[in-house]
Amino acid sequence: MRLLPHPATEDIQLTEVLRALSDPVRLEIVLRLAHRGEMTCTDAGDDLGVHKSTASHHYRSLREAGVIMSKQEGRLVYISLRRDNLETRFPGLLASVLSAAHVPA
Repeated sequence: MRLLPHPATEDIQLTEVLRALSDPVRLEIVLRLAHRGEMTCTDAGDDLGVHKSTASHHYRSLREAGVIMSKQEGRLVYISLRRDNLETRFPGLLASVLSAAHVPA
């Protein structure tokens, strides 16, 4: 298993998290992860209506903002929400975003 580069919890910036969540496709990815938990990039990207390269861009944006964790196992990349890290850094933010999007936190 190989972890891709992520910002440390203390380095996650609110402006970057909000920028990442402002895109409808990225928000949909976050909603899927909140609902289903850890997923492969392939599963998370099903029916997003974007090309694989565009989905990869969205995953990278979310990872670099500190919203998701990505780990590679062989040819598969698994992604998951950094719930605990986001809650530590910005208490209530993720719950508020998910609530506003009508999904339980």
